Amino acid sequence: MKQTVLVLIFFLGFLIGSNAQLNNRKPINRAEFIHLMQTVAAGLNENNGRKAADCFALDAIYSEPPNKQIYRGRDRIFEFFGGWKGRPKVVQMVWHHLTFDEQTQVGSGEFSMTYGTTTHGMVSVKIREGLIGNWREYFYQSALDWNGFILQNPF
Repeated sequence: MKQTVLVLIFFLGFLIGSNAQLNNRKPINRAEFIHLMQTVAAGLNENNGRKAADCFALDAIYSEPPNKQIYRGRDRIFEFFGGWKGRPKVVQMVWHHLTFDEQTQVGSGEFSMTYGTTTHGMVSVKIREGLIGNWREYFYQSALDWNGFILQNPF
């Protein structure tokens, strides 16, 4: 009986400590933002929806305005990223520019993605407690590679 009580106390302490760690995350810096965004891309490129989705808060919102697609919550985002089965086609995502304002915890990035067709676009994100809380993306389908796409305005 005494052992059961000790195990229960240990387990409850572990859960409380883990939950406190998750809720006490501090704002992230630019390097952490870049790592987070690169992890999303790596997860997609590896067809590992869990790796990509774990970069999002449990209640995150992922959208393509105005109403093309919207996914609420990490579980729905995970399913959108392929779920346990993965996506049927290979995804290749590359970031071109990533910027981040540490004060507001808002960042953005230009990207190219190939998933059957090639698209180039931009995403704006809001970071909450070290994870992506909001993701808003805009993109254009194009047969051009990145350099051809930005040809008139490279930087």
